[in-house]
Amino acid sequence: MSIIRQIYYFLRLGRPLFLFGGILLHGLGVLIALSIGEPLNLAAFIWGQVAITSFQLMTHYSNDYFDLAADKANPTPTRWSGGSRILPDGLINPRIALITAIVSGVIGLFAAFWLALVIQTGPLTLPLLLIALILAWSYSSPPLQLNMHGLGELSGAFLITGLTPLVGYYLHAGRLDLLPFLAVFSLCCFQFAMLLAINFPDADGDAAAGKHTLLYFLGETKTVRLYLVVLLAAYLALPVLVLLGLPPIAALALFALSPLAAWQAWRMAHGAWADLDRWDSLGFWSVGLLIASVIAELLAFSWIFFRGDSGMTG
Repeated sequence: MSIIRQIYYFLRLGRPLFLFGGILLHGLGVLIALSIGEPLNLAAFIWGQVAITSFQLMTHYSNDYFDLAADKANPTPTRWSGGSRILPDGLINPRIALITAIVSGVIGLFAAFWLALVIQTGPLTLPLLLIALILAWSYSSPPLQLNMHGLGELSGAFLITGLTPLVGYYLHAGRLDLLPFLAVFSLCCFQFAMLLAINFPDADGDAAAGKHTLLYFLGETKTVRLYLVVLLAAYLALPVLVLLGLPPIAALALFALSPLAAWQAWRMAHGAWADLDRWDSLGFWSVGLLIASVIAELLAFSWIFFRGDSGMTG
């Protein structure tokens, strides 16, 4: 195998497309801080992204390494589930994935200490990023292996759509206010629902490898009901979130995507979860709802920022 092809497979193993989600979510947290008048700290922004992207890469490489048995046993992978397929197909030595995961984690940890001790972004910088590191590693890696014990969906939603924007906000505001928590609530619901949806194609392989997701514990019918309830909660909560301080334009931006969520809910309720031919589409639009919602909030807080007098520093 040529070195160029090995590099290609190595990069695919890191699932680079998903890294854009971390960039968008970190950017959302930063933008929320800017929208209330906090100045842009370019050094904090860059090093914060280094930490977040490093932890993402650590998760991607470690997930494929420790989920190898389940991925090998999975007869129905899709573009959004079942791993990158690089390791099950024997295209790269699995130890390369493990080593890369460890190196990525070390880089992220270095960035966390740099933010806390050199840039001095606040006393919660290190605790927040250490929590992110622990959750990112523990998603599929020992000793906790959260995604094997029905906790992967909850931890993934909290880490990706909750903690990532909170880190971006904190690195610029130097405090944790209620506003970023309000802004990420619906996003956490969409991430949780997406993780539920992509469990269906992996169910047989997961069961064969002893990987117990929420689908294993709840069964198909209750998992579908939970998916529907979580999507509904994301929108029913919007009036309450506005009363608590979420800008109405942010709530309207999220609500504008409710037809897509309703369509997804209708498909799930009418058996898309059991139709192999619709699994890829179900995963795609679950991811699409999440990313579109993040972009909608980015646009809303950009509008607030550009209407205000927020300052900027380097």
